[in-house]
Amino acid sequence: MTFAPRLWVVGEVVSAAIMNQEVRDQWNSVLDAWTSYTPTWTSSGTNPALGNGTITGRYMKVGRTCTVSFLLTTGSTTTYGTGTYLIGLPFPAAATVVSYLGSARLSGTDTWIGHMLLGSGSSSANVTFSASATNTRGANMSGTVPETLAAGVQLRATITYQTAT
Repeated sequence: MTFAPRLWVVGEVVSAAIMNQEVRDQWNSVLDAWTSYTPTWTSSGTNPALGNGTITGRYMKVGRTCTVSFLLTTGSTTTYGTGTYLIGLPFPAAATVVSYLGSARLSGTDTWIGHMLLGSGSSSANVTFSASATNTRGANMSGTVPETLAAGVQLRATITYQTAT
């Protein structure tokens, strides 16, 4: 919930409606269930196509702080495109000098632990893993990094960031 604090006036009578809006409703937004959304899956080259795979996401937004989690599962008709993958987020990040870092896990032939990176002002994030089993330097995820993707691969990631609004 985006919220602009109330400017109180000297001598103002505080009503139940004002208290509900200023206190109860704000606490309810902190305690609410997460909201579902469908992330986009794109690339810096030819976009992948989900086919019979699935992608689901959910987020919790309190003020301008947003925590996002998603799960991408590839299917037998998924095509992987070319280039670095990008995952769409529900809100653009604030234009600050800060980049945000989250965690990621790819379960394929092997299990890979990586990071999700969201740049200042961006509305999509990329995922970085070791380049390969023999090259542990970081590389952006693609259809062949960190391994050649196939049906049943699962990518999970979570990131917390400041939203633009």
